[in-house]
Amino acid sequence: MLQIRDLIWGLLFIGCAAAIQVEITPTQGEISVGDSKFFLCEVVGDAKDIDWYAPSGEKILPNRQDIFVSRSDETTSTLTIYHANVDSAGIYKCVAKNGDKEAQATVQVKIFQKITFESAPSPQEFNEGDDADIVCDVVSSPPPTIIWKHKGSRIQVAKDVRYKIMDNGHLQIRGIKKTDEGMYNCEARVMARGEIDFRMIKVVVNVLPTIRARQSDVNATADVGSSALLACDADGFPEPTVTWAHNNIVLETGDKYSLNEDGSELVIKDVKKVDEGDYTCIAKNKAGEKAEEVSLNVFVQPKITYLNNQTVSEFEEQVTLTCEASGDPTPTISWSFENRVFSEGEQSLDRNIVVRSHARVSSLTLKNVQFTYAGQYLCTASNSIGQDDQNMYLEVRYAPKLQGNVAWYTWEGNPTNISCKVEAHPRATVVWYRDGLPVPSANFTNLKIYTTPTISYLEVTPSSQDDFGSYNCSATNAMGTEYKEFLLIEADVPTTPELYQVEPFSSTAVIQFGEPEATGGVPIIKYRVQWRLPGQDWTEKEYSAEDDLNQITIFGLNPETTYEVRISAINGKGESESSPAKPFKTEPVQGEPSAPKIEVKVHNKGNSLKVNWIKQDDGGSPIKHYLVRYKAKYVSDWKPEMRLPNDSEYVVLNGLDWNTEYEVHVVAENQQGRSEPGIRSIRTASEPTTIPDAMSGGSGLGTGAIVGILIVVFFLLLVGVDVTCYFLNKCGLLMCIAVNFCGKAGPGAKSKDMEEGKAAFTKDESKEPIVEVRTEEEHTPNQGGGPTEPNETTPLTEPDGKAVKDDKTKGEAEVKNATAEVKTVPNEAPQTNGNESKA
Repeated sequence: MLQIRDLIWGLLFIGCAAAIQVEITPTQGEISVGDSKFFLCEVVGDAKDIDWYAPSGEKILPNRQDIFVSRSDETTSTLTIYHANVDSAGIYKCVAKNGDKEAQATVQVKIFQKITFESAPSPQEFNEGDDADIVCDVVSSPPPTIIWKHKGSRIQVAKDVRYKIMDNGHLQIRGIKKTDEGMYNCEARVMARGEIDFRMIKVVVNVLPTIRARQSDVNATADVGSSALLACDADGFPEPTVTWAHNNIVLETGDKYSLNEDGSELVIKDVKKVDEGDYTCIAKNKAGEKAEEVSLNVFVQPKITYLNNQTVSEFEEQVTLTCEASGDPTPTISWSFENRVFSEGEQSLDRNIVVRSHARVSSLTLKNVQFTYAGQYLCTASNSIGQDDQNMYLEVRYAPKLQGNVAWYTWEGNPTNISCKVEAHPRATVVWYRDGLPVPSANFTNLKIYTTPTISYLEVTPSSQDDFGSYNCSATNAMGTEYKEFLLIEADVPTTPELYQVEPFSSTAVIQFGEPEATGGVPIIKYRVQWRLPGQDWTEKEYSAEDDLNQITIFGLNPETTYEVRISAINGKGESESSPAKPFKTEPVQGEPSAPKIEVKVHNKGNSLKVNWIKQDDGGSPIKHYLVRYKAKYVSDWKPEMRLPNDSEYVVLNGLDWNTEYEVHVVAENQQGRSEPGIRSIRTASEPTTIPDAMSGGSGLGTGAIVGILIVVFFLLLVGVDVTCYFLNKCGLLMCIAVNFCGKAGPGAKSKDMEEGKAAFTKDESKEPIVEVRTEEEHTPNQGGGPTEPNETTPLTEPDGKAVKDDKTKGEAEVKNATAEVKTVPNEAPQTNGNESKA
């Protein structure tokens, strides 16, 4: 039973092995016209012959050029269709034979025309205003659908009547404009097979030239070797070419004419009268041409032919100045003197100055001659194309005229200068007299004379009461003599200033006072304020007499304590009587300090602010430090708060925005708490404009100069670092020199400097910029000092001969990168007389 079944299966297997199967890959095909494609016929089983048959039923022979058949091995054969056309379409059959056994398979080949742009040139040019036909010829099978796009959007012909898609697929734009210029997308679609292709076409719109003469009438001057410039500006697309013509002759660059690169400017050299006339400027491009005429008018420049200097004496009846000029057209002649201009027919209100003109001559008549008429007069001849200027000088001879303050103040031993200002022509000789005798002389050894071309100074150093009184200045020239009397008056000490009121606080007091009714003839230099506990010695301090100084704050007082205060004024002669002592009682300790009084000013170049503050009442507890913050008013965020030492006087805020309003707050803090903020607002300056010449001219620095500058900057940076190390850390090259050659203490001695405030200071745990603080010991009046500013040419001194000293202390601090600069002063130690009061 098993053998029969195996025999049946064996026969079936042999039968199947003898059958032939044929398969074509791909099973169907679409070929675009002009493309090539192959089909592979695979045979399963033994096949002696594998043949291909055309759609017409004919066997395809191997020697055909358009259709090629090749057999690569015993089981495969390839059909290749080259450069397919519509005749290549149909059903192709592959037949495999082996004796009487045969198998076949078919494949249907479809031929189609893919999207082909036969004509879509780019760019395509049109003239503005024409009906533009943008060409885009496309073929395919089936015929494609044409879509036009511009600037990324599909052109909707239904919404704009200017657009029309023609039957041949072209895009028509009626009355095309320059704004229609750009890239257009011609897109073809075949919906049946989802095929799409496009071409970008650049559309150029040529614009007919427009032409405009810069000046329709040009004036030129003849016979002076000058040139005339005729210019016209042409616009259009493409850029038009410009030519010039005169009397129907085209002008070219040569000895007489020159044209710039684009032809817009015509220069006529060495202008003559015959060059006058009309010149035609012609602009031409693809869209057409336009012309514009420019008229050249040739004139003769004015020239002054007669003008002479004159001399006259003061108080003469009149003098006439004459000016003649030539020119075409006839020039107009005018006169000017200093800031006054006189034209034809004009006269002054007092009728002492009259101008008359006739043809080419003008006369300026000055009546009742005054010495102020002397000077340089300008005659100006002008017409429509130019002018000529010439100066003449009118010399007026007059007797001396003396000016100067009549009264002069000084005191014994203090020199002063009496000034006698002399105006005269010719120059005068000056002589000073005292008691009818010329000075200096053997009788007046304390008198000296200094002379300049216009002022004579008599320096008087009184040695006794006899030196005060009358002095006479006499000036003489060829026209006469003039005298003037001056009085030298002995200066006195000021009258007593009036102490109006005292406004006490817990540790300070503000006194308000009025200036002395009389200064003694010389300026107030300073004020001395004295205060004390009743029955104790006076404590005093001097304050420089600044403009409008009417209140002074005294510090270091004890809370709830009775004091009395008085004030005196000091000038160069001496000190006034003190005002009556005014008692006051300080307030109890209030805790927090009073708000600082602040003043803000624009600093340096305009984008920096200098913030000054004045310490007010400290609330009975020393000020620890000041807190400063600021912001632009239009923003909500404040800049990082700066903490400054208690002896700071100001801070400079750098790197601010131009023309911006800023708000500044300053707060004083003691151990009890913080004061209310002192608040000020101010606007920074407008940003300065850059000078164009400086921008265009360049720096002019060579490579060597730049390298030299960099070396110098690097050297200065090293020196700065070394100096900083010396003062802050007592180290570096400078410290080494100081220790070895000058015997200066080493790093261990720097604690003293730290106590004196000469150290870097910054807010703890903050990223605020470092504030560098420097202070100087305050000089008290009894410690001596330099002289004050002199009266006239010599110093004013106190009666005992000691030079008056300014009480102001000096110090400064600088905040960098925030950026701020801080000035500091040390805590003020009041000077006492006798037993010093701790008050």
